[in-house]
Amino acid sequence: MKRILLFVATNVAILLVLSVTLRLLGVDRILNEQGTGLDMNNLLIFSAVVGFSGSLISLALSKFIAKRSMGVRVIEQPTNASEAWLVETVRKQAQAAGIGMPEVGIFDSPDMNAFATGANRNNALVAVSSGLLRGMSQREAEAVLAHEVSHVANGDMVTLTLIQGVVNTFVVFLSRVIGYTIDRVVFKTERGHGPAFLITVIIAQLVLGILASMIVMWFSRYREFRADAGGAHLAGRENMIGALDRLRRAHAAPLPDSMQAFGISTDKAPGGLKRLFMTHPPLEERIAALRQAA
Repeated sequence: MKRILLFVATNVAILLVLSVTLRLLGVDRILNEQGTGLDMNNLLIFSAVVGFSGSLISLALSKFIAKRSMGVRVIEQPTNASEAWLVETVRKQAQAAGIGMPEVGIFDSPDMNAFATGANRNNALVAVSSGLLRGMSQREAEAVLAHEVSHVANGDMVTLTLIQGVVNTFVVFLSRVIGYTIDRVVFKTERGHGPAFLITVIIAQLVLGILASMIVMWFSRYREFRADAGGAHLAGRENMIGALDRLRRAHAAPLPDSMQAFGISTDKAPGGLKRLFMTHPPLEERIAALRQAA
């Protein structure tokens, strides 16, 4: 639940900040057409500007945030055989996948995990934990790297950003329509916006944001299967299965909340409604999918 709340809170916070900023600049006046009704066309444009701005800003800052939040040390010049192998493996996989050479880094963590992020296919970051390098065989680690390179090659960061932008757009749009309706119908505000409008918009944005995040999480789970398939293609199916099985047996601890969607694995899958908010499918399902494909 902590991951869910932080994910939703971050997304809603960006939307609220942009909404307030545009309101202070006078842009929000398009919501009220001469005090009598909504201008739906302008409202949709407004919603798209707010919705996509938040997701695009997050994408642009993704590498910087990842490096700072995870304490990633980018390997500029390998200092040992392990770092040299790491850089060379990513280089070969990037060439095979047809993308530019990503930055390669290591972050200090006893848990086995890795992630990839970046604004585009030719300007990405692939980072692995020190625990992964110690706890996995070279073939398993190679499969994990191939999984992350596949995320980059598939353009998953950009696609996830665009989906988040579309979702944000409808959250902003519908929350204001709901707020306007409640303000006019229930509280009988005749001109402008009463206090009920702002309160209703905030509440509706929170509720719709939670519901909309299910769509984003569904795509996040779907792209993990694609990245597993890509990892199997680049590093071998059995190596990919072996890496996922190693993670399953190790019960790898999750990445910090802001990096959940970009990692190789999360903690044990929850049940019930919580499953709808998972960024990753259960490892058992991912292993089964690879074996079935074989």
